[in-house]
Amino acid sequence: MISGFTIIRNGLKFDFPFLESIRSALPICDEFVINVGASEDATRQAIEQLRLRLSTAEAAKIKIIETVWPLDDPEQRKGGRILADQTNLALGNCQHDWCFYLQGDEVLHEDDHEMIRAQLGHWVHERRIEAVVFEYVHFYGSYGVVQTSRSSYRREVRVVRNGLGIRSTGDAQSFRHADDRKLNAVLTKARVFHYGWVRPQEIMKQKTGFMDTLYHPSATADAPATGDNYVYKRIVGLKEFKGTHPAVMRERVQNAPVFDFSSAPKVFHLKDSWKLVSGLIENATGIRPFEYRNYNLIKP
Repeated sequence: MISGFTIIRNGLKFDFPFLESIRSALPICDEFVINVGASEDATRQAIEQLRLRLSTAEAAKIKIIETVWPLDDPEQRKGGRILADQTNLALGNCQHDWCFYLQGDEVLHEDDHEMIRAQLGHWVHERRIEAVVFEYVHFYGSYGVVQTSRSSYRREVRVVRNGLGIRSTGDAQSFRHADDRKLNAVLTKARVFHYGWVRPQEIMKQKTGFMDTLYHPSATADAPATGDNYVYKRIVGLKEFKGTHPAVMRERVQNAPVFDFSSAPKVFHLKDSWKLVSGLIENATGIRPFEYRNYNLIKP
């Protein structure tokens, strides 16, 4: 019923929790397709080692496709297009009714597994439902801090129906029909834990420098187009995380150094005033004013 899929390149070099991401999805997936880009580290070998540690049934779910990303093509390095194209290669290899996308820094919580499987089992017969939108938990700088302002999307499509020609778009954040129509999606209470902004500062700098080259053809890894965006700062919307992390993240969280935000630069811009007002409205009503959606939200 469910095909999981992802892309990864230089997962070890840039400290992606990609193995934890894969492990978090395997219990609810019938197969898991991984597009492994030719890397400068042992990412491919790490996935094979993971296979050896899994049960025979779970190891059999993993399907690897090996690719070479066209990093020298300037057209592919505009707006992160290369990420969507590589995601679509993985999506095209999915065989089941539902296709469940997780990026290499996104992890599912085991507490949500039963709900996800049950909902997708029920909704598979509702053909008007083309996608499922998940709630997001964005960590920032530390495993104990979350970013809650409108700077971070609070929801996004992560499951799409197979066989409709649905494609990853933009920089692979979301999905659309082939003619760019938005998908008709339902909302689940299941969460995606996003750890993309929790890395040692130096690795964050390296990762940001590389990612900038996928968005800006003139950028180089040594001269990030986004300047000091990689530096952790005291920004609007940071809150203490009071929940539990997915079990697959336990070792990584326990071994991580604690980032001291008291020494981080404090940043406040004029536009942050709107973020504060928006946050107050959202906390009081559950509605995020003027929220952009990559999908049409419908009732199940």
